[in-house]
Amino acid sequence: MASDPKVLVFEEVAKHNKTKDCWLVINGKVYDVTPFMDDHPGGDEVLLSATGKDATNDFEDVGHSDSAREMMDKYYIGEVDVATVPLKRTYIPPAKNQYNPDKTPEFVIKILQFLVPLLILGLAFAVRHYTKEK
Repeated sequence: MASDPKVLVFEEVAKHNKTKDCWLVINGKVYDVTPFMDDHPGGDEVLLSATGKDATNDFEDVGHSDSAREMMDKYYIGEVDVATVPLKRTYIPPAKNQYNPDKTPEFVIKILQFLVPLLILGLAFAVRHYTKEK
């Protein structure tokens, strides 16, 4: 490459810890793995759990293939300033969506799955009753 790699401060990299914006630090290099979240064989949870820290050990412990290592090149965005990487990670739980006990769309579907067959059955009995010869 003609230009020097971009050097990023760890605090900036750690901010990218969501499914739609995920950066990892592996061997001092920063990778934007956001486009790979849906395709990762271990699922996006594995990648999200490696954010906000040096994920080198997590990456090496799995034993990635040579093709996986080659694939990393297309996600490379720069180097991390190693002086800014904390020695120990403080756990920050991922943001959770508010619990919705109603779950309105799912609730409506379940009610319709119950009511529609009852309405059809009722209609069939009504038609049978009124068309029956006396």
